[in-house]
Amino acid sequence: MSTQRVVVDPITRIEGHLRVEAILDDSNRIRDAVSSGTMWRGIELILEGRDPRDAWAFCERICGVCTTVHALASVRAVEDAIGTRVPVNADIIRNIMFLTQYVQDHVIHFYHLHALDWVDIVSALKADPRRTSELAQTVSPHWPKSSPGYFQDLLGTLKTFVESGQLGLFDNAYWGHPAYKLPPEANLMAVAHYLEALKWQKEIIKIHTVFGGKNPHPNYLVGGMASAIALESDHAINIERLNMVRTLITDAIQIVEQLYLPDLLAIASFYPEWTQYGGGLGNYLCYGDLPQAGIDDPSKFLFPRGAILDRNLSEVLEVDPRDPEGIREEVAHSWYEYPEGQEALHPWEGTTKPNYTGPKPPYEQLDEQGAYSWLKSPRWKGHAMEVGPLARMLVGYASGREEFREVVGEALGRLKLPATALFSTLGRTAARGLETRLAVHWLLAEYDRLIANLKAGDTATANTERWEPSTWPAECRGFGFTEAPRGALGHWVTIRDGRIAAYQIVVPSTWNASPRDSRGQHGAYEAALLGTPMARPDQPVEILRTIHSFDPCLACASHVIGPDGGTLAEIVIR
Repeated sequence: MSTQRVVVDPITRIEGHLRVEAILDDSNRIRDAVSSGTMWRGIELILEGRDPRDAWAFCERICGVCTTVHALASVRAVEDAIGTRVPVNADIIRNIMFLTQYVQDHVIHFYHLHALDWVDIVSALKADPRRTSELAQTVSPHWPKSSPGYFQDLLGTLKTFVESGQLGLFDNAYWGHPAYKLPPEANLMAVAHYLEALKWQKEIIKIHTVFGGKNPHPNYLVGGMASAIALESDHAINIERLNMVRTLITDAIQIVEQLYLPDLLAIASFYPEWTQYGGGLGNYLCYGDLPQAGIDDPSKFLFPRGAILDRNLSEVLEVDPRDPEGIREEVAHSWYEYPEGQEALHPWEGTTKPNYTGPKPPYEQLDEQGAYSWLKSPRWKGHAMEVGPLARMLVGYASGREEFREVVGEALGRLKLPATALFSTLGRTAARGLETRLAVHWLLAEYDRLIANLKAGDTATANTERWEPSTWPAECRGFGFTEAPRGALGHWVTIRDGRIAAYQIVVPSTWNASPRDSRGQHGAYEAALLGTPMARPDQPVEILRTIHSFDPCLACASHVIGPDGGTLAEIVIR
C-alpha cells in the first residue's frame, strides 16, 4: 500500500496556519487525511479577569475577517449571563450588520479565494474578446460591462501583467493543470468579474461604518447597539445615512443576482464530477440566527436551528448548546492538556492549557497517531459535524422552509442535478451562493423593518437597565451564539464578582478543521478529502478545491505562541 504524502502548508488564501497532509493509495486516491491548525489560540486566557462589557472588543479582534460575528456572539453571551434583553431596533441593526458581513464575505470567497481553483488565469490569454462578450451576455444578460471592447482592454492589461513575470497573488498556482476545464473565454470573463467584485466589496461594508462606526471591528454594546438614531439630526444616524444604506443594499442585490450567481452556475456546469467528491461527514449542525421575535425564540429565526445526521433530510434534530451532554470538546489529538481523567468537556467547563508534543518545526510530516493540531475536536452528542453554508441550507431545506426549497430547487433544476448533489465539494460551493441570494434580500427586508419601526416613533437602540455590575448576580454564566459566514459560532462565559472568571469559544474552523477524536472520527476537512482522485500529486488542485469550499480561515482557531511554548510579549493596558 502506498504511503505517499501530499503536504499543503499553508492551504488558505485568506489567512494561514492550516496544514493539510493527504495520504494516497496506489491509484493516487486520498485514503487518509490530516488537518492541522499550526498555531495556538489563547484569547480565552486574555479575557480572564476582565470586565465582561469589554469582552466583545477583544473577541472581535480574534480575526480581521469575521470581525462583527465574534462581537455579536460575545455581547449575547454577556447579556444572557446578566439577564438583559435588547430593544427591537438593536436586534434589527445587529441583523443588518450580520447580513452585510455575509454578503460581502461570500462574494469575496467565491471570486477572490475559491474561483482560482476552477478558473485558469493564464488560459484567459487565449480568449477571443468578441466571443467572451457573447458568453458574458448569455451568462449575465443584465450586467452592463460586457462589450467586446471592454474585454479587449482587459485582455491587454492581463497580457502586460503576465509578461512582466510578476504575477503577485496569482503566482503560486497550478495554471495549465488538467483539472481546469473552462474555455479561455469563460476564464477571461471570470477575471473581469473578479476585478468588478474587488471594487464593489469595499462599498457594501460602509454599512458597518454607519451602524458600527468603522470596519473592520465595528462597535457593539452590551444591552444593544451604540447607534443613536435621530432622523433630522446632524450628530446621529439620520435619514441621509439611512438612504445611503438602502442604496448600498440595492447595489449588492445587483452584484449577487447579476454577477455572482450567474457566474457560479456557469462555472459549476463545467465540473459535474465534483458533485461526487468532497461530501465528507454527512452530519450538519446549525445554531441558527436572524431573530424576528427576540433571541429567545429560535422558531422565528430566519436561519433555523438544528442538526442533521447521516444525510437524513427527513429529520432535523433539536440542538441545545447549553446541554452539558451536547457540545463537548476533546483533545485526544490536540496539543492541549485537560484535567486528569477528563477526555471531553462542555465549553462551560473547558480549559485552555497548551501542551505541545509535536515535532520541532520545520518538519516533514505529522504523526496522526498522536497529537497533531492546535485545534480541539468539538463533537455534538459524540458526532463529528460540519458547519457552514451547506449545513444552514440543508437544515433550512429539511425544515421545510419555503425560501430555502425555492432557491435550492431552482439551482438544481438549472444544473440538472438531484438533491444528493449538495453533499459534495460543488454542492458546498453552490450552497454559499444560494445562501447569499437569501441573505441579500433579507438584508433589504431588515432595513425596511428598521425604517418602519423608526417611522412608528421607536428610536431606542440600547437597554442600559443592567449596565452596572451592581445589578448583576454575584456569579452567573451565559451562552452567546451566531452563525458566522463559515458556520456555527459559540461563546460561553462565566462571570464572578463582576469579572470574567472563564471564557471559552468554539469557532466554525474548530468544528470543520478539527483533528480526529478519541474514537478515530475525522473532522470535516479530513473526511471530505477521503476518496478524492489526484491527477498530479505534486500539483494538488483537488485538495485546494475541497478545502477551499469550506472557506477556511484559521485566525479565530489559532493564535501565536513562542517556539518554546512561552509567552512572546505581555502588554498591560491602564
